[in-house]
Amino acid sequence: MNFADKLNRAIASNHSLLFVGLDPNPEMMPQRYQSTDIVVGLWDWLQFIIDQTADLVCAYKPTLGFYQALGVPGLELLYKTLAAIPTHIPIILDAKHSDLNTSTVFAKTVFTEWQVDAITLNPFAGQDLVAPFLVYPNKGVFILCCTSNPAAVSLQQYPTPESPLYLQVVKEAKNWGTPEQLGLEVGTTGSETLARIRAAAPERTIMARSIWAEGSQIKPIVAAGLNTSGDGLLIPVPQDMLSQPSQQVKSLRDEINQVRTEIIQQASACSVWLPDVCLLEQHPHFDLILQLYDIGCIIFGDFVQANGETFPYYVDLRKIISNPQIFMQILSTYERILQQLSFDRISGIPYGSLPTATGLALRLNCPMIFPRKEVKAHGTRRLIEGDFHPGETIVVVDDILISGKSVMEGAEKIKSAGLKVNDIVVFIDHEGGVKDRLRDNGYQPHAVLTISEITETLYQAGRISEEQFSVISR
Repeated sequence: MNFADKLNRAIASNHSLLFVGLDPNPEMMPQRYQSTDIVVGLWDWLQFIIDQTADLVCAYKPTLGFYQALGVPGLELLYKTLAAIPTHIPIILDAKHSDLNTSTVFAKTVFTEWQVDAITLNPFAGQDLVAPFLVYPNKGVFILCCTSNPAAVSLQQYPTPESPLYLQVVKEAKNWGTPEQLGLEVGTTGSETLARIRAAAPERTIMARSIWAEGSQIKPIVAAGLNTSGDGLLIPVPQDMLSQPSQQVKSLRDEINQVRTEIIQQASACSVWLPDVCLLEQHPHFDLILQLYDIGCIIFGDFVQANGETFPYYVDLRKIISNPQIFMQILSTYERILQQLSFDRISGIPYGSLPTATGLALRLNCPMIFPRKEVKAHGTRRLIEGDFHPGETIVVVDDILISGKSVMEGAEKIKSAGLKVNDIVVFIDHEGGVKDRLRDNGYQPHAVLTISEITETLYQAGRISEEQFSVISR
């Protein structure tokens, strides 16, 4: 299970956006745990916190520096603390790691030996620092983009408060990893900074810090940090609640959930995207391409694809099901192609294109089937789900053609049931000869867009830089 899925399960099972810092800070340790052996007292306190909050929080965040400050006994305390955390709750190691030379070995240690689920990193060394951590596909990283330290304002708001450095960090970090792998750490005492970062990164998980300044109100902070689906925000438990956490943390969790429910209900209407660029000569799907980029379906950086290759971009069309406005537009583009084809039934390829195939089946009033990704050892053990008759013609829809392997495997399963497959329709064609590969195997490929059309449009609209465009166009 990857970090994002583990985190979402913990949020759902404990009904909580809260995380707890497991920091063995002697200055914060309650009087009743102070003894002649400070490490023993800290261990008893940390155990108590975990026991009291395991059903109230979605993550634990030990701060590495506190353990290191205690020397060898501190590292031993860290191992014991990590082992005491329930396995279903993710661990985010607060390391603020920033040393390029030790990144590879440190990533191996924290992810394979310590078995933490995510780590915080300092972005100053750039993508080279982050890359060794991202090669672990089931783990996560949080990039520190700003802090609440008043002395850091002159740096974080450079060159101007209107165009601050912390937003540039957000912009760059979005190119380093997928939304499932890479989140943002935001230290702020007010909601304005949080809102600006959320607007710049609507698809990212934000781990908030330092939000409990005197006079802070929950509702503006939660409203500023949540994404349009009412998720994507992790909120710290105040340190002063950790002496008697059970009832206080439960009350805070319930208060946040109530505020969250109110915000979701108030924003229940779908948001409407409007273009901010006008070109004299526009691609027929100009607005749609910009929308996909703006909501994070198309991101740029170095990403390992399912076939093992590394591409300078990543396409994630799973987000469209949460945005009906864009989803309907995408269905319309498929529909225009499908109306020119002859078929009896429509099929998606598990799992990514099943929502699209379902939407198209409803719009075209056409029955749908789909091949199973795996055949269950119980029940009917069917390879193909849905009703069909041997000899019928099936059109296959998928989201993106990269190598063509998965869509052809699905098509072959369909053909093995006595059905015919002539046409394969996808939304994005990676190009590179993949259509020719499908033709060589007896299929007629169709695509709404090519990756070159997408990058050319984004470049013309100013969404990507000349450098990004040149890398993709090679």
